[in-house]
Amino acid sequence: MNRIRVLSLLILALVATPADVAAQTPPPPSDARAVHDRLFEALRTAPTEQAARAVEDRIWRFWMRSAPDPESADLMNKAMERREQYDFAGAIEHLDKLVARAPDWSEAWNQRATVLFFQEEFDRSLEDVEKVLALEPRHFGALAGKAVMLMQQGRIELGQKALHEAVAVHPWLRERRMLLQSPGQSP
Repeated sequence: MNRIRVLSLLILALVATPADVAAQTPPPPSDARAVHDRLFEALRTAPTEQAARAVEDRIWRFWMRSAPDPESADLMNKAMERREQYDFAGAIEHLDKLVARAPDWSEAWNQRATVLFFQEEFDRSLEDVEKVLALEPRHFGALAGKAVMLMQQGRIELGQKALHEAVAVHPWLRERRMLLQSPGQSP
């Protein structure tokens, strides 16, 4: 199995979320932005990888539960169910409806980008990633996915740039091991 395929499977493991997270988690509090900012600060300053993973999980839950309405949450849940069953066409069908319904929900775009990534439709996935990052510039999952796709396309410098941005947000990001060392830098 080649390195890129292994990295692709790693991304799948990173972005996998329970199909019913949006339905099970209460809506974000009215001070959602402040909570969100505190979570990212806790992630940036986490003293250990284990602590960072706990905060990372809370951020993913925050993103998934930020559906603007119950119908959008339902579409997300249906898409995640399809994705978990490797029915990527079915997942895309729901996610297309979702991004049309909730174009300001970054996680809708991110999940569609993820499924397009699994289908190896990197150009379309990268387009969605750019929408994610316009809505949520600190989306470490989108940045990491962007890095992997760019490097898989042979655009190593751009991929490394995206990966550096992701690690600046999430210093314990699993993909940090993909960072290339510059001459004179210690590993």
